[in-house]
Amino acid sequence: MGNNNELAVEMKHITKAFGTKVIANKDVHLELIKGEILALLGENGSGKTTLMNMLSGIYFPDEGQIKINGENVTIRSPKDAFDHGIGMIHQHYKLVEVLTAAENIVLGLDGKVTVDRKKLNKEISDLCEKYGFDIDPKKKVYDMAVSEKQTVEILKVLYRGANILILDEPTAVLTPQEVEKLFDVLRNMKKDGKSIIIITHKLHEVLAISDRVEILRKGEYIDTIPTSEATQASLTEAMVGRPIKLEIERPQIERGKEVLNVYGLTYDGKDGVRRLNNVSFQAYAGEILGIAGIAGSGQKELSEAIAGIIPSQGGSILYTRKDSDIQERILGLKADEIFKKGISLAFVPEDRLGMGLVASMDMTDNVMLRSYKDNKGIFVDRKTPRELSEKLIEELEIVTPGTSTPVGRLSGGNVQKVLLGREISYSPSLLIVSYPVRGLDINSSYKIYDLLNEEKKKGTAVIFFGEDLDVLLEISDRIMVMCGGEVSGIVDPKTTTKEEIGIYMIKVGGPNGDHSATNTRDEEVINNG
Repeated sequence: MGNNNELAVEMKHITKAFGTKVIANKDVHLELIKGEILALLGENGSGKTTLMNMLSGIYFPDEGQIKINGENVTIRSPKDAFDHGIGMIHQHYKLVEVLTAAENIVLGLDGKVTVDRKKLNKEISDLCEKYGFDIDPKKKVYDMAVSEKQTVEILKVLYRGANILILDEPTAVLTPQEVEKLFDVLRNMKKDGKSIIIITHKLHEVLAISDRVEILRKGEYIDTIPTSEATQASLTEAMVGRPIKLEIERPQIERGKEVLNVYGLTYDGKDGVRRLNNVSFQAYAGEILGIAGIAGSGQKELSEAIAGIIPSQGGSILYTRKDSDIQERILGLKADEIFKKGISLAFVPEDRLGMGLVASMDMTDNVMLRSYKDNKGIFVDRKTPRELSEKLIEELEIVTPGTSTPVGRLSGGNVQKVLLGREISYSPSLLIVSYPVRGLDINSSYKIYDLLNEEKKKGTAVIFFGEDLDVLLEISDRIMVMCGGEVSGIVDPKTTTKEEIGIYMIKVGGPNGDHSATNTRDEEVINNG
């Protein structure tokens, strides 16, 4: 690790508030040693990104001081940060799609109007060789995979001479193989004397890549621990403030009958680009079908097509009720038509407040959104939804002043619990959940995994779109992997590995690599042994 514990960065007594209500950071300290990788860990809302945004010049602290290489500095803009050798790679990339990698790297730099392309490409190739990046400087951004775009962002700050790099959730959009490649690059940078801060919430990655871990909780500094002395359990306890059982159960119950049969589903977006191509699979009662894939592989469109929110161009979706063996076509029906037919399908969308709930309405009214159509008379029944709301608050530990508080004032995790609780309370036979733990703290996440397992035990067919492969491998009975709008493969989580899923995520047909991805029942038997 670092050379003689010389500090590259020292942040002392940093405080930042937004308005009177939200104190994002309160008297926070941070030390980054030269030539080390420091992981910044904390639950969502613990103030990690805000703290780094102050170091990179996006926000200015209300109180406190920052030292770079031992000298007091004032950082009022990203340019000031750059002048001190600090570069931040954000979660959302800021690249110009029509330019090449090389052009994006020099974009906005002071200097001549003309660029010596040959010299530039050589400089970039040299940087790539030095640190182990794999990118063609002449490639256009619109032709790049997500991991290549990330590479360009990192090269951009290195090319400008950054010695202190901040990476915000850099692995959120990568396959396991790409994560390993990124970590090799970070280790090479460390060897070269660069100082790196990585913000992440994936504990196994913290243990794999960092030298020390700094933990924040609710905007306050908790501790800095040498990684060699840390475990997943000790880090979780420090983040949350109490021990938490980090096990997700996979109850073994006999799989029931087929509830949903999707066959040959095809959907073209408004821009004419094919988002779903010939997607076929089945979902069964008493099973959690996990759906994996790099972001933007068609997951959103698939969930919305089944729920009747978007119309598809081809294929069929067949639904079987609990008390019958007759398959009914639901493709082409809108969401409220599916509901009117008495089909018990529940959908928890990715966009909670945009699609699932009305932010300005209170919890009782949001619960009623699902049931008001059942009211035959002129009087709306408010008692039942209120009782249900109170029951949900108690069972799901929803933090709210009461059932009459507007849902928009609750934190993301509590909003998610309201939405999931409401949908589950209608005893659906098919439950579709899209990224249900995104933005949730660890405790709430495990609560939601328990809820999904409870539904499975009741004989519900659960389709779970997830982004954390470790979670999908633990909770799912089968995992369907999507790649570029197609079904790439269906695997058994008990016998597959993260690496194998990673191959399916970037290549239709997985390790065998045929691009056909027609997944019939016969092939599914092969995939599932």
